[in-house]
Amino acid sequence: MLQQIVFILLAASAIILFSVKARRIRKNILLGRDEDYTDQPARRWKNLLLLALGQKKMFRNPLVALLHLFIYAGFIIINLEVLEISLDGILGTHRLFSQPLGAAYKILINGFEFLALTVLIACVIFLCRRNILKLGRFLSHDLDGWPRSDANYILITEIVLMGLFLTFNASDTLLQERSYAEYAHHLTGNFAFSHWLHPLLNGFSDKQLAGIERSCWWLHIAGIFAFLNYLPWSKHLHILLAFPNAYYARLQPQGKIRNMKSVQQEVLYAMRPDQAPAESAPAAKFGAGDVFDLSWRNLLDAYSCTECGRCTAACPANITGKKLSPRKIMMDTRDRVEEVGRNVRQNGEFKDDGKRLLNDYISEEELRACTSCNACVEECPVSISPLEIIFEMRRFLVMEESKAPQEWNTMFSNVENNFAPWKFNPDDRDAWKNT
Repeated sequence: MLQQIVFILLAASAIILFSVKARRIRKNILLGRDEDYTDQPARRWKNLLLLALGQKKMFRNPLVALLHLFIYAGFIIINLEVLEISLDGILGTHRLFSQPLGAAYKILINGFEFLALTVLIACVIFLCRRNILKLGRFLSHDLDGWPRSDANYILITEIVLMGLFLTFNASDTLLQERSYAEYAHHLTGNFAFSHWLHPLLNGFSDKQLAGIERSCWWLHIAGIFAFLNYLPWSKHLHILLAFPNAYYARLQPQGKIRNMKSVQQEVLYAMRPDQAPAESAPAAKFGAGDVFDLSWRNLLDAYSCTECGRCTAACPANITGKKLSPRKIMMDTRDRVEEVGRNVRQNGEFKDDGKRLLNDYISEEELRACTSCNACVEECPVSISPLEIIFEMRRFLVMEESKAPQEWNTMFSNVENNFAPWKFNPDDRDAWKNT
């Protein structure tokens, strides 16, 4: 009974803490401007299936994609086994589903063990890629400090959790063979992979082995609860947010720039003054200087970022030594949203903190370096668009703060005065072909 009470308190605490943090993240995302992404539901469900579940973009590199798929499938499918563990913890039972499922139970656990082993192997390989092979996109200064450690912590945690799962299965089946205590009443036979650990455990007495089994069981489920509450603080939140991010993906052709309706109307009225209304309300703001000016979809992108660096590795500006890193754009946006969210929670509303996303987090130099090529958008495995944030911030620089390169200002002046980017009199337009 004591163990059941402890388990219920542990589970309830984990769920409550996760729910509080998840609610805060939702509120932070909704700090952004409202936008409608509910059109074409059929295409959106297709994106969810292909991008989030099928990991379509990952398979451009088949070997890495396969390893990632094992980890992903293990995360989803092995957690079905958590249902039995949770019910055992609440009800004080042991392997609750073994008798009702009969032979199918062993097949299920064997499948879980296969995934556990592949997850363990894949995590070891990914640790080596990050820390021994040291791929270029993992060496970037974008990841200095916590982000670099975060990835290693997650991989190590998954290795430990899978090891605990296999160890308590091995201990359990060995105790069944010895007909020890309640284990004798839940005969499942050896499982496909955990029985390889029997030679390592044979030297322990029955009580010691039971202690190992119970310790691994508790550490495994406590580790899962801890992992659940670590996710919202980690880049691995994409495990959950990849699904809404794929569903609410942008469906317009890549490279299409969304013009502001108010700007389009101003241009129209300049060309056709007779159609201009007597009074028109000016736009509240052009572009984005801070996270409030971005859409909720941009902020969801920021929280969904996997920090994998594929966007930065493909960015021609970054490759040629420019300061721009699309990954850093997303990480900086998320950091600013978190800061603003704390401000709102502490004060009941946002109190000016003397900071903003532009300049305090993302510099003008970074924004100017972007070539608008869409490589970052194309490479992202979870449909994130750093380019959209860059566009909005550059629009703010030009239209709100009148900060544009001199070459741009010359072009803008020519367009305004000559209705073309060149410094020619519009009355001489017919003669341009001869110049």
